[in-house]
Amino acid sequence: MEPIVDALQAGRPARAVVTPETAEAVRRLQLLTSKPVLYVCNVEEASAASGNAFSARVAARAAAEGARSVVVSAAIEAEVAQLAEQDRGEFLAGLGLEDSGLDRVIRAGYDLLGLITFFTVGPKEARAWTVTSGTKAPQAAGVIHGDFERGFIACETIPYADYVACKGEAGAKEAGKMRVEGKEYVVRDGDVLLFRFNV
Repeated sequence: MEPIVDALQAGRPARAVVTPETAEAVRRLQLLTSKPVLYVCNVEEASAASGNAFSARVAARAAAEGARSVVVSAAIEAEVAQLAEQDRGEFLAGLGLEDSGLDRVIRAGYDLLGLITFFTVGPKEARAWTVTSGTKAPQAAGVIHGDFERGFIACETIPYADYVACKGEAGAKEAGKMRVEGKEYVVRDGDVLLFRFNV
C-alpha cells in the first residue's frame, strides 16, 4: 500500500501506481482515484475532428494518469440529434468526422471498462448484449438467462462483419462463415451467437 499512499500524498491518483500484482488488493479498497476515468473534452465545431490546444493538454494529462480522453462538440451533437438517421453520416463526413461524439464516448467507455458486445438475432428481434472481454460462451449465454448457462451445449458463431456481408444467417452458412464453438470459446466483440442448450 505504500506506493499508493505516496501517490495520494503527492496528489496523484491511485490508478497511476497500481500494478497487475496489486490490482485485486486495490480493487477491494474501493479507492475513488483507482477507478477508470474518461475525460470528455467539449470543443468548438472547427476542432471536432482533431481537437484543440486545450483538449491536447487534457489528453496528455489523461495519458499520464492512465486515463482516456475523447473530443466531442456539443454543438455538433445537438445538430446530429435533430437530423434524420439517413442524413447523419453525410453531415458528419462533411465535418471530417467518421462518427458522432456520442458513439466515440460509448466506444471509449466500453474500451476503458473492458466491455464487448455480442448479438442474438431471431425472426422477431435482434438484441445486443454486453459482457466483459474474455467471457466464455456459457457465461455469455447466462447473461441472457441462467438456464442457458446451466444447460449450455454449444453456440453457432458468425462475426458481425460476415453476418452483414453475407446478408444474414443463411448467407453466412452458405459462405462457410458460421462456426460451432464449445464451452471454452471466448466471445469476441461483434459475434452473432445462437446458443444450443438443454433445459
